[in-house]
Amino acid sequence: MRQAKVQDVVFPPRRRVVAVSDIHGNLPFLKGLLDKIGFSRADILVLVGDMIEKGPASLDTLHFIMELCRTHTVYPVAGNCDDLVPEFALGNGEGDAPFFLRYLSVRPQSTLRQMGALAGADRADTLEDLARLRRAVRERFMPELEFLRDLPTVVRTPELLFVHGGVSDEEHPERLDAWHCMKNDDFRDQRPHFRRWCVVGHWPVTLYRPEIPSAAPIVDVNQHLVSIDGGCVLKLDGQLNALILPDARSQDFTWTAFDGRRVAEALADQADSVRSKNIRWSEHEVEVLVPGPEFSRCRHTATGYEMDILTRYLKDPSARFTTCEDATDYELPVTAGDRLSIVEETSRGVLAKKHGVTGWYRGPLRWPKES
Repeated sequence: MRQAKVQDVVFPPRRRVVAVSDIHGNLPFLKGLLDKIGFSRADILVLVGDMIEKGPASLDTLHFIMELCRTHTVYPVAGNCDDLVPEFALGNGEGDAPFFLRYLSVRPQSTLRQMGALAGADRADTLEDLARLRRAVRERFMPELEFLRDLPTVVRTPELLFVHGGVSDEEHPERLDAWHCMKNDDFRDQRPHFRRWCVVGHWPVTLYRPEIPSAAPIVDVNQHLVSIDGGCVLKLDGQLNALILPDARSQDFTWTAFDGRRVAEALADQADSVRSKNIRWSEHEVEVLVPGPEFSRCRHTATGYEMDILTRYLKDPSARFTTCEDATDYELPVTAGDRLSIVEETSRGVLAKKHGVTGWYRGPLRWPKES
């Protein structure tokens, strides 16, 4: 067992604390979010893991964060995706070869593949390729590997605890298995309770809501737990959340998000759904009842609930049973004048987001004039 690494710090008073998790190599979202909140050297930024992997610009994101750590007050925390890179490049490679052969074959945008391409070792199909990739990455990217290797598993202050996946022991996390702290699925539903406020990422918050897809952070005052993973990169309607405290000793949590989508103004009121379903990745098998070119009528296998799903959200629309992207028939509560972030435009209205919640709006829109 590799034990968790704990960094104990005291945040100075009267400095805003910002927590961001699960960037997943989406550098435009990170820059957009920091610009949106007016991030400055006066702030304290905690990056709660999974800064890289799965997105299109992992290596550029890593370099941006390393530079940000030199110029601003930043506390990066290790996530399971961040940990993969030094584990591969700095390990001996004997036991992990089968995993990385599979992983790199389906992750062409992986940080390791990006590093390898720049180092002249862009193949990862055989054991010989892996050995060559490991050597090339070590030779060219040791500062990046050391930065990732040395990340703490937990950042702890007298008031706050930051960990990517979750911890079972708030007072002695250094006794815990580091990997389990980084990858702790469905942590909120384990019902942990903390004396400090514990901030976690890893598990997209939309997975906690069976009826409504919401990417908004969940602040649980009973558990003293805040979940902030907005599904950036992983979800078609994902966003990058910033949890904000005016001071480390405050409990006045607010949040801001960036999703990079076009915004339009709703021109009519709309009531929200009386009944709705959020089909999530954890239970995403459906039966296709009536296929269609734009929408297909489907039955959710786990619950029997029937709804129309965008056909292009189905993995195999021609199959009777298939899986789908996260899908919903929820209709947003909208007041004329609301600004909506547009996810999809269809013949039946738009799939849109309001305050982090995704749903359908059937009314007219006013689009901003193109500059």
